[in-house]
Amino acid sequence: MKRNLKMKKLYKLDNINLNYKVNGNDIRVLKNINFEIKKNERVAIIGESGSGKTSLLMLMSGLEKPTSGSITFNNVKFSEISEKEKTQIRKKKIGLIFQQFYLIPNYTALENVMFPMQINEIKNENNKANKILSDIGLNHRKNNLPSELSGGEQQRVAIARAISFNPEIILADEPTGNLDKKNTEIVSDLLLNYSTKKKISLILVTHNMSLAKKCDRVIKLIDGCIIV
Repeated sequence: MKRNLKMKKLYKLDNINLNYKVNGNDIRVLKNINFEIKKNERVAIIGESGSGKTSLLMLMSGLEKPTSGSITFNNVKFSEISEKEKTQIRKKKIGLIFQQFYLIPNYTALENVMFPMQINEIKNENNKANKILSDIGLNHRKNNLPSELSGGEQQRVAIARAISFNPEIILADEPTGNLDKKNTEIVSDLLLNYSTKKKISLILVTHNMSLAKKCDRVIKLIDGCIIV
């Protein structure tokens, strides 16, 4: 679904390269990556396993550093700020959804969703967290620990946590990868509708082409390169 976007830049990736050392050899993971993300834009990143999609999200979140090139978020270059400052940006501006969930094990589903709102001192966090969990069909599981939830349920809690504090952008790595068809549709609609309603940028790494086609733009990676 294409929308007419006349928004300011949120991200700029300029000539990004990422290499890993494996047995003394340089493996080129990402090669000469250049693109911009506008505010309120929804972009899908597609490609085969090993094409560099997850590595690209890690760079955009500031959790990894590129071998060369620069990443600018809201006119701030990651290379020019400290790790502490990058952590503050993630806490306040970036909602992260990764395949490993990263839920706090001794917090209930509700407490996990409330946690980023408490960090950002958002009022009525209990009511807001309950509303989001209800929207994704998990209100009846709100008092359960992550260990008591299925993989699909844990992923939905991770998604609810990522959107709970109204970040400027959501970076999502296969957000529907562990869900059945019904829940894939529920979560896909939630992410797309919520990001549109709240004017939040959304970057989706996905193998789901029907979900990718609902975004404003699709970026295809093959062997670490963007294919136009």
